[in-house]
Amino acid sequence: MENTQPAQPTPLSGQVLFYSNPQPLSAEKHAGLGIKQVEKPFAFLGKAHAVPLTVNEFGLAATSYPILFVGEERTPIGAMGIRQNENLFVTAEGEIDADYYVPAFARRYPFVFANDQQAQRLLLCVDRDAEMVSNQPEVPFFENGELSPFTKNAMEFCQEFERQRQSTEVFVRTLRDLDLFTMKSATFQPRDPQGNPTGDQQTLAEYWAIDEQKVQALPAEKAEELNRNGVLAACAAASISLLNWSRLINRALKTQNNPITAANQSPTPQGGSEGPSFQI
Repeated sequence: MENTQPAQPTPLSGQVLFYSNPQPLSAEKHAGLGIKQVEKPFAFLGKAHAVPLTVNEFGLAATSYPILFVGEERTPIGAMGIRQNENLFVTAEGEIDADYYVPAFARRYPFVFANDQQAQRLLLCVDRDAEMVSNQPEVPFFENGELSPFTKNAMEFCQEFERQRQSTEVFVRTLRDLDLFTMKSATFQPRDPQGNPTGDQQTLAEYWAIDEQKVQALPAEKAEELNRNGVLAACAAASISLLNWSRLINRALKTQNNPITAANQSPTPQGGSEGPSFQI
């Protein structure tokens, strides 16, 4: 799974959220580079209203924001904003709110694994354009031509993330095979300071969620199997997380230039039949 010095440059394909110029790490090309402290370490996260999650993160993420499943692949994401390019949990100083969970997808930055299909391996890459990557580093990528302890730790973190990503694919596939997903929408009713409705009810998002009634209707033997595998616990966390729509709306109300201006909003998860509109 690990490699940092490809014999020949390996072309990378596809795009990954946050990464603009990922390059396979090599002692020859990146010997003088490393990480420096930056004033706004999470500034790159500030425009991500949806961040992918792995299933093992559901318990922690559920205390912070709604967990939604989006797209044809039913990718689990943390809804950290209600508008494109606006993360409501990142301050103007580029700091994540200390009271809320930071997804591992963001914590691994600027490192990421890329799939080298020719050699059938994963390459550790770094976003060369990341602000914290510097030719005057405080922590180097390499020492004496070998990976530094810092880079080894980063590789281990990315390896664990990859294992959890694969576990998440299995989790989602299990739910799809059992037809446990349902379409939902989150709506809110604008109200005036006295609590009276003002205007029409509006839709915040449409997304896939876990159908609790279908979960409860599972045969006892299957339910026991899913319980042993931790699937039911993850399902419960994802369902409970939807209570955070109120928190998300309240945070949005505090931002400037937000179209939601009335106080006392009432978010309401509902069933629906259209395709998901909350995307990454």
